[in-house]
Amino acid sequence: MATSLKIDDRLKSRVRHLADQRRRSPHWIMLEAIQQYVDREEARESFKQEALASWAAYQETGRHLTGQEVRSWLNTWGTSEERPVPECHE
Repeated sequence: MATSLKIDDRLKSRVRHLADQRRRSPHWIMLEAIQQYVDREEARESFKQEALASWAAYQETGRHLTGQEVRSWLNTWGTSEERPVPECHE
């Protein structure tokens, strides 16, 4: 799929300059930028959907962990006293 982008002269100059510094083509720089943007936005959307699903589950069941319970559990990570995930409660 061929796609064209129209960018202003200032941005085009910045891309060329960066490409020269990185010994890459302007095309490579633009593809990399688009790839990173799409990856980041997909991850953000996934996080948002996971949060909405968690909120819906909480509203339906009332089951949860407090912030302190999570912090206490996380503080055991990487120690000899690492604990399993605590059980959710109402």
